[in-house]
Amino acid sequence: MRDGSGIVDLGSVAGEDGFLQRLEPVTPAAPPGNTEVLVSFSPCVPFSEPEDFSVTDCTDVAACVITRRDSRLMNHYMNYGRHEGNTFSYNDSEEILTVSYYIYSHSEPHTVVHYQCSVNESITHIQSFSVDAPLQIWVKSPCACPNACTLVDVGPGTIFLIVLCLSVTAYFLIGSCGLRAFRSSSGVQMTPEDSVWCMLCYHLNDRPRDRPKKAPIKKKRGHALI
Repeated sequence: MRDGSGIVDLGSVAGEDGFLQRLEPVTPAAPPGNTEVLVSFSPCVPFSEPEDFSVTDCTDVAACVITRRDSRLMNHYMNYGRHEGNTFSYNDSEEILTVSYYIYSHSEPHTVVHYQCSVNESITHIQSFSVDAPLQIWVKSPCACPNACTLVDVGPGTIFLIVLCLSVTAYFLIGSCGLRAFRSSSGVQMTPEDSVWCMLCYHLNDRPRDRPKKAPIKKKRGHALI
């Protein structure tokens, strides 16, 4: 990874909605009475909590911690890191990618996520969550392995090659339909029809012509004159 030989696609680690965790309960270190702590985290897509409010502390964030008190009557949303300015570090021996998310630049990280290459999939948190320490998340996934789930980038060059291959295939198929057989001293031979492309263009541009209108029938003294 340090030599640029591998890529870990964090988007493939998350779910279809872009979240790695959505309103996942965690255990606080010193929980007050009737308090529930929830965590939402998206590794690549900024989100806001709650969705029905345009301005909260958790607006366009990567991680959000929600505390609920008194049977969800009082909710408090805390920003726990944004995507802008996050830092990456990779441990080659243990195959662990660590990503730190910050609230402000040059501040201490509030969320630290460790992505470990593994054949199994699991997500674990620090045993006791505290506001005085960063939120720690450990993710084990096959997509955390270098180049395991990297999406193929279809660029202009790939599109050009696809169009070129289709054009060459169509050229030979249509050309083979225009072969003409003739007998010679050495046997039956096939030669391409000279006007095959002209015939193709003719059929593409051919339109049914309007039928000529019949001359009106003139009537005179009860007789029809044609």
